[in-house]
Amino acid sequence: MGAVDTPQPRSGGKKGKGFHRPKRRVGIRIDMTPMVDVAFLLLIFFMVTTVFMTPQAMEINLPPDNKTPLQMGESKILQLRVLGEDRVFWKRGPKTDPWIRTTVTGMKDVLKPLANNDTIVILLNIDREATFDNMVGIIDQLDLANLGRFSILELTPADKAEVENL
Repeated sequence: MGAVDTPQPRSGGKKGKGFHRPKRRVGIRIDMTPMVDVAFLLLIFFMVTTVFMTPQAMEINLPPDNKTPLQMGESKILQLRVLGEDRVFWKRGPKTDPWIRTTVTGMKDVLKPLANNDTIVILLNIDREATFDNMVGIIDQLDLANLGRFSILELTPADKAEVENL
């Protein structure tokens, strides 16, 4: 706890003659051990009761490993090709339809008429030069439009050459 050290009385000599010394101060010593114990108890209490932010993960359902191709009409497929520098090309329908250029943020206008459509399948081809942020942005736009059927593929050089000249 706390302790007070009192000065020892001086010995000998007459009072009032010679050099006069000032009075000695009383020494005080405080034991800090209980305060440190309380500080550590508070620290442990707040560490145990604090709720840390849980990491947000994207849930992806992978299809079963079947080698049989699935037949689907071209009108039910929306093709997206994501290149570097925030360039996105999209096309819906037959192979003769032209590619239309947009951006990642502009995809919300493309996906708005297709919202809540369970029959649409999106083929998302992403170039290696595209940023991870672009991929996450497009997947977020698909989630906001409630389009859950999509496939992510790597953009082949032939597919890249097809849209890069546009």
